[in-house]
Amino acid sequence: MGLCVAADGTYVDGTYGRGGHSAAILARLGPAGRLLAIDRDPQAVAAGRRWQEQTGDARFSITHARFSELGEVLDAQGVDAVDGVLLDLGVSSPQLDDPSRGFSFRADGPLDMRMDPTRGVPASQWLDTASEDQIAEVVRDYGEERFAVPIAKAIVARRGDPGSAPLQTTGELARLVAGVVRRRGKRPEVGKDPATRTFQALRIFLNQELEELEGVLAVAVERLRPAGRLAVISFHSLEDRIVKRFIAHESGRDAPRDPVRGAPLPVRVRLRPVARILPRESEIAANPRARSAVLRVAERVAEVAAGSAKATGGAVS
Repeated sequence: MGLCVAADGTYVDGTYGRGGHSAAILARLGPAGRLLAIDRDPQAVAAGRRWQEQTGDARFSITHARFSELGEVLDAQGVDAVDGVLLDLGVSSPQLDDPSRGFSFRADGPLDMRMDPTRGVPASQWLDTASEDQIAEVVRDYGEERFAVPIAKAIVARRGDPGSAPLQTTGELARLVAGVVRRRGKRPEVGKDPATRTFQALRIFLNQELEELEGVLAVAVERLRPAGRLAVISFHSLEDRIVKRFIAHESGRDAPRDPVRGAPLPVRVRLRPVARILPRESEIAANPRARSAVLRVAERVAEVAAGSAKATGGAVS
């Protein structure tokens, strides 16, 4: 996973899910090691607490929290610095596979999409109140959907149709989007449901996923010890672009240059890019959802100025 787990280290699993990554980290930790897990999904937190109660593993703890609350979680645990932070972004398989959570268009369920059902509003409520322009902007910017405007028009038109009830289920939204695509005479991408991008967009927006990612990256680099690792698994271009740019910025690779000499101007360098890893064919065969995954790994360094010998590191695209 790129963390290079030390037996006596302290690590953060920022997206516990159902504990797969946490189990792998704990298997490498010794008795003095420590793993702090967080998750914004109450069901995931409940699963982690059940596991801790069953095993009695004192090295492990889990907290119900968002990415952006990582600093507060560490402070509450009395942890100043950690040796590694792992983030597995996006929606988890348990969330996708449970129709009642409203993340998937493959099985009909309530149109919710909240990773934490105790906060925010469900997708159905937002779609029933947002303007056409707001819906189009979200679907375009977060889903990179070229039919964002006609999809937004169809959603708002349905609200104004006396013979139609507000959108309440995933199936209703998926059929509406598919109807728009068909009317435009376009075929969806091979292997992709026409509703994929719209569902992705609404989920990212409602859960503020990109803002949360930017927040946790900023905290992680502050709390990593020298030689500590940041490992981030992303599943679509919007997430990966944020991670790539963050690592480039923190490694000084995008430092401004002197207009005369062309040398990098002094900036703070705190990370060294380590690797960009794509899934192997065997991994995709075992888990088709991994086909779009990208793992980026960076290592904390003592702060130096960009352009110095210590600041240079291998480029990772």
